[in-house]
Amino acid sequence: MKRNLVKLGMAVLCFALGLKTFAQQKLTLPDSNNYIINDSVMIKTKYGITLSAVVVRKKGLPQKLPAALFYFIYSNTNRSLKEAKYAADHGYIGIVADARGKRLSPDIPAPYEHEVKDVNAVIDWIVKQSWSDGRVGMYGGSYSGFAQWAAAKHLHPALKTIVPYVAAIPGLGLPMENNVFLSANYQWAFYVTNNKYTDDTINNDHTRWRDMRNNWWESGAAYNKIDSIDGKPNPWLQKWLSHPDYDAYWQSMIPYRKDFKHINIPVLSITGYYDDGQVSALEYLREHYKYNPLAEHYLIIGPYDHFGSQVGGIPYLRGYQVDTIALINTREITFKWFDYIFKNGNKPVLLKNKINFEVMGLNKWRHAPSLTKMEDYHIRFYLDSTTNGTTLSAQKPTKVVFMHQQIDLADRTTFYNDYYPNPIIKKEIDKSNGLFFVTEPFNQAASVSGALQGQLKAIINKKDMDVGLVLYEITPDGEYFQLSYYLGRASYAYDMSKRCLLKPGKLATIPFYRSRVFSKQLQKGSRLLLVLNIDKNPFAEINYGTGKEVSRETIKDAGASLQIKWCTQSFIELGCSLDAKSLF
Repeated sequence: MKRNLVKLGMAVLCFALGLKTFAQQKLTLPDSNNYIINDSVMIKTKYGITLSAVVVRKKGLPQKLPAALFYFIYSNTNRSLKEAKYAADHGYIGIVADARGKRLSPDIPAPYEHEVKDVNAVIDWIVKQSWSDGRVGMYGGSYSGFAQWAAAKHLHPALKTIVPYVAAIPGLGLPMENNVFLSANYQWAFYVTNNKYTDDTINNDHTRWRDMRNNWWESGAAYNKIDSIDGKPNPWLQKWLSHPDYDAYWQSMIPYRKDFKHINIPVLSITGYYDDGQVSALEYLREHYKYNPLAEHYLIIGPYDHFGSQVGGIPYLRGYQVDTIALINTREITFKWFDYIFKNGNKPVLLKNKINFEVMGLNKWRHAPSLTKMEDYHIRFYLDSTTNGTTLSAQKPTKVVFMHQQIDLADRTTFYNDYYPNPIIKKEIDKSNGLFFVTEPFNQAASVSGALQGQLKAIINKKDMDVGLVLYEITPDGEYFQLSYYLGRASYAYDMSKRCLLKPGKLATIPFYRSRVFSKQLQKGSRLLLVLNIDKNPFAEINYGTGKEVSRETIKDAGASLQIKWCTQSFIELGCSLDAKSLF
């Protein structure tokens, strides 16, 4: 398990950087013979800050054109020119704007906090230029995806469409997930705020960040002291830790609840089954449709990770050979989408319905009107306990039984919740802790698609706990193919903006759905395996269950072991191409 958690640290370390994907396309820099280039544009806002940008126009095109805007925090003039040239080559004004405080901006970097205003200030500037036809489309991944949604919070009339890839949500996907603060991105604030570009040296000091996590883990110190253990103050982390609720601080950065009602422009979202930030990308989609049922919002999702989603996949992902049909070209689809919106072109051929997803193992794209309709049937699998052990049963247990789990939260010899999918296919998994629930073998092949969602019921002796779930296919050959996982804090299960502590000794109901959506063709003879656990490892703050602010709890708060009685009324719900009677 320790080996896999180290891989988690290395893999998630890059989450939300969005840095190298475009360089893989090997574009040449624009030349002044064929392009009009301005790489030092200064955009002065009405409220006193100045942003920098690169603008590239191709000679010989109409005088006025729509603009393709890419807004990012990872300032790099060479990359900006490549991005802008690509847009110009496809018949648009190519514009790459730097976030506040980056590149030529004289102001102070402030990740996430001002994009709602700053991106719209860039759009204001664009539409006043002589070469603008008054229309703007935005695109890009991770932070750039977040920036598009931030702009849409107060939708500018000139913004006609957005194409966010793996879009981040500050406070939901990072630096915490479902209200659990993660340490894998600890260095990110230094990386983007230490200078006007990016601090690659500090970002790539993997030994330092590994030692910091392990030293904090061994020390038993409060999570909010982790920068003291590192030896350098991290003021951004401390600011974020002061907002453990998804409160007004986070809500101000993107559309929240009824804000989505007014987002009436077409949207194309792209993400992956193995994208670390998928919960954010799909939260935007769910909330958009919740508050605006008539939204024109499309999704492309397949077997991609955070970086792979931004280019269209890689052939071999974390030990899994990706289906050939899943390999697409994200940029090409983006600009075909722009042509559809701005030039009356054809819609990209992949978009046959609102949800467009590749079925792993079937080498086939499928199309559905919503996430909940990715499959024809929904099956509830109950976490059952019998004389033969624990099972994942499609039949509701006739008798309520409680299954016991005990965790010493002060113990530092064992890691709990080995959830990160690297590699995706494993020969064996850690079985030293957690509860394991397995179905009967499938009597025929079937696809399983959608989110890992459901409801847990438990009685605990403390006021809170952080829950982990991992879903696998056990193949007929005995391999473990990881399908999805969930991590979340029980006290925020109903409302991530308001903590509601559990009552010791009382039955608690914990609903969950912000997991990883997936789609996979399961073989005849395959079984589903669900691993239920508590999150306790060096890669996230440790919830000791006192009810105090978790980042302030220390190992001295561990007290008696966490005692959990999991109820057999707990279940997960999965979409399937067959009903339960046909499946078993």
